[in-house]
Amino acid sequence: MEKRWQMAMKLTISKVTGRARLGVITSLGQSGEKTLEVPGCLLYTRTASPPHLTHDTLQSIAGVPPVTHVTLSTLAEHQEVLEEYKDGIRKFAGLSDTLLYCSINDPVTLNPPGYNTTKTVSVWGSGGRLELTPQKFISLQRALRVDWMQCLSDGEAMADGCSRKRAKKSVDRSLAFLDECLKLMSEDEVLKETVVIGAIEGGDVQEERLRSARETAKRSVGGFLLDGFQGSSVSPENKMALMAAVTAELPEDKPRFIHGIGRPDEVLDYIEQGVDLFDSTFPYEVTERGCALCFTHQYQPDPETAGEPQRPVRDKEELCNGEEKNEESEDPEIDRSKITSYEICLKEKRFREDFRPLLPGCTCYCCRHHSRAYVHHLLTSKELLAGILLMIHNFQLYFSFFCSVRQAMSDGKFQDLKQMIRGQAS
Repeated sequence: MEKRWQMAMKLTISKVTGRARLGVITSLGQSGEKTLEVPGCLLYTRTASPPHLTHDTLQSIAGVPPVTHVTLSTLAEHQEVLEEYKDGIRKFAGLSDTLLYCSINDPVTLNPPGYNTTKTVSVWGSGGRLELTPQKFISLQRALRVDWMQCLSDGEAMADGCSRKRAKKSVDRSLAFLDECLKLMSEDEVLKETVVIGAIEGGDVQEERLRSARETAKRSVGGFLLDGFQGSSVSPENKMALMAAVTAELPEDKPRFIHGIGRPDEVLDYIEQGVDLFDSTFPYEVTERGCALCFTHQYQPDPETAGEPQRPVRDKEELCNGEEKNEESEDPEIDRSKITSYEICLKEKRFREDFRPLLPGCTCYCCRHHSRAYVHHLLTSKELLAGILLMIHNFQLYFSFFCSVRQAMSDGKFQDLKQMIRGQAS
């Protein structure tokens, strides 16, 4: 039987700037010596494995978070296998000294709305739709044996905006699920010490969001998931106002999670409203597009270039052989609708003879050993190595971005970093 780890979630806040919180969660891991700094992110996995990577290649990445993110929707269909195995998903997947956090859904995949009821929540895996009652949910968690888990909740309300009636129903259902799950866990020897992350629901109706926050905070939860803010039709300004109102209602000593928010500029906006922990799905989505993250987060100027204006990494001067990019005429088969200004698409023909690293100055394995031209060749040849190298680079740059965020907050330079990141979005 798997040895139970220290799972207490002890958050200590060292500095607050506006609503942005700098702190650390301590007493993590098998030894209890690991820490998770906030603001921070979790290590994203698919079916409990880092995308494109083996555990050996993962070790080559600097700054890997000590908490790994697994998703119930990708693991639910393996319940019988895990129940027979008996030692949980950590050992089954070969995960080392890491804590496991389990969310209901994979943030990369938005579920179709309209399937949740007062008794069940639906998740979609490779085998199709699975309906989860609180009893089924708890039996799945017993098989997985994670350390932190998002509680069952009705998180559909904000997908395309919602009525006040639907928002109220979302909150009522989620609180009922939370109460039932807490009751079942208290009677379960395997799960009674697992940390529950309560979901804050209510769509875009502020009154219901606040009710969800207040009521969830009264329960025995170790943290809060601010659910449903990704992929909705609500304007960014209204989202920020709603987020500010909700976080003001939450206790200061428990972390706030959010899913599906990953662009560097958006991350900084949500940190500014009091969010602590993010997933790392954004680097994965960038990799799947055949792109490399290519932005700078070094907010402290080099003494040799002090006084020179900061410019985005992706400048026309950076293009191969000085060739200007014509996105309308070149490579029409590339879907640019989701490509952000923080990445370069290495499928583009302009990189065929670009022998620089993906990002000059980056210390990841890919940038130290390979060029843009080589990764372009791998992508056009549909070689699996392309995904591996891009994932190594994108993960490491993303993890180091959060290090810079924390350092900037410590130095009182958060606004300088935010201005730099926003400058690269133009």
